[in-house]
Amino acid sequence: MEKHNPVLTTNGKICILIVEDSMTQAQKLQYFLEAENFQVDWVEDGMKALEYLEKNIPNIIISDVLMPEVDGFEFCSLIKKDPRYQHIPVILLTTLTDPQDVIKGLESGADNFITKPYDKDYLFSRLTYILTNQKLRQMSGKRSSELGLEIFFAGTKYFITSEKMQIIDILLATYEAVVQKNIELQRLNKELKEAYENIRVLKGLIPICSKCKKVRNDDGFWEQVEDYIGQHSEADFSHSICPDCLKELYPGLEINIPKKEKK
Repeated sequence: MEKHNPVLTTNGKICILIVEDSMTQAQKLQYFLEAENFQVDWVEDGMKALEYLEKNIPNIIISDVLMPEVDGFEFCSLIKKDPRYQHIPVILLTTLTDPQDVIKGLESGADNFITKPYDKDYLFSRLTYILTNQKLRQMSGKRSSELGLEIFFAGTKYFITSEKMQIIDILLATYEAVVQKNIELQRLNKELKEAYENIRVLKGLIPICSKCKKVRNDDGFWEQVEDYIGQHSEADFSHSICPDCLKELYPGLEINIPKKEKK
């Protein structure tokens, strides 16, 4: 497994709080993070996360969006409004199926999105990006002044109070997520096209009987050539008889076969 190099705290480990109501998803994420030497804590929902923060201050919070009672957007908004916790970067796990998710993320003050299902290398690259930039901003001693911005999107008004760098971070993360999804979609389309071509195009050596003209299929059984071709292509057959076979089978029968006119 490729190792990443996050910015370490004084105790040598980065503490990440996972807020996820699905035990399966939480354990999977915890396994990935602990394998990279992160310290990981997990709570089932936003309310338990707020209780956790009363006694613990993690370096990063990774929260699912879809949770009962307090969803990820509301939880993130509560974090960012509390002076004790607003410095903690919050990453939201979402499918990003609705464009309004981006607006809601900005409105709640989220620092980043990670789309599900996520690739672990992409997850670690996001964590490294956040931790590195967090340290750089702390070293610079400069914080952007908070601005209030009212926007109108899809028939709803939103009031955004995120800092400039948060807006840039979340928009870059959203763009990168779209690029990743597009790459994955192109790969799947290519595989689907290749699979379709392999199914519909006859290739390779096909055994055929020299006497009865039956074809041996992939399972080793012999079948009529029209059945085999029908199963491996989009061709349909209509039975007829060629002139040579007509003369051989019915020598006394005369049928006028139209001749092609010369131009």
